[in-house]
Amino acid sequence: MRQERFIAQGVMTQSQPHKPALHFVGFRDDRYWNAVRVWGKPDFVHITFDRYATHDMLPADTVVFAKGDWQQTPKSFGGPDVIED
Repeated sequence: MRQERFIAQGVMTQSQPHKPALHFVGFRDDRYWNAVRVWGKPDFVHITFDRYATHDMLPADTVVFAKGDWQQTPKSFGGPDVIED
């Protein structure tokens, strides 16, 4: 869906291959740096797994969750952009 939207907006063409992106979801502490050591730096960081995060994801992308498994259902409401402790 995201790729079709970018093609429609003229950002990319059909001939350009999609480089799979790396998404980190829900990381807030040292687990982020542990994940960076294992997976490398992410292309996207999502505070929560919500419907907005799913708009950034394509089927070939890799999604790493801080908590839970890959079968999570996205939240129906948007999460905050920033969480201050």
